[in-house]
Amino acid sequence: MKIKCNFCKTEYTLSKIPAMPVKCAICGHTWMVKTPARRNQLFVFLAALCALLSAVIFSVVVVTHYRKSPDKDPLVASIIKTELAPDGNGVNHFIVSGILENRTEEIYGAPNLIIETYDANGKQINSSEQFNPPVTLLDAGARAGFVYTLRAPSAGVKKIVVKLGDFAK
Repeated sequence: MKIKCNFCKTEYTLSKIPAMPVKCAICGHTWMVKTPARRNQLFVFLAALCALLSAVIFSVVVVTHYRKSPDKDPLVASIIKTELAPDGNGVNHFIVSGILENRTEEIYGAPNLIIETYDANGKQINSSEQFNPPVTLLDAGARAGFVYTLRAPSAGVKKIVVKLGDFAK
């Protein structure tokens, strides 16, 4: 342990704390060496626990903020209405109107849109039809409407679903 003379500031190294007053060899000043305050082990433990807890909370916040969560998709496509319209041969086709929406505070590139049709039993009819989005980029909070005429006939269709293709930020 190191001690220092209060008067002349001479430093000494001791192996243990003396029980009696010490006298400086340089200036002759005498003083009582105080026992150094020990840090409370509970306090040190709590401080370490708080630091660890802070690091865990910080990590969780960072991970959840930057993770792409399936329940919090940045872009959402939804159908507003569907209408039947005959083609030149009198075959009815669905005209699907909808909205592509950016629900974030960042700009996203708009992906291709995919429309799927299903029968009354939930079985997909024909193949998916993919088409280009109405815009290339969607600003934060922006919406873009789309209208698409299905190539497949409307016979047997009970449900129409619009999905997003792969997208990039």
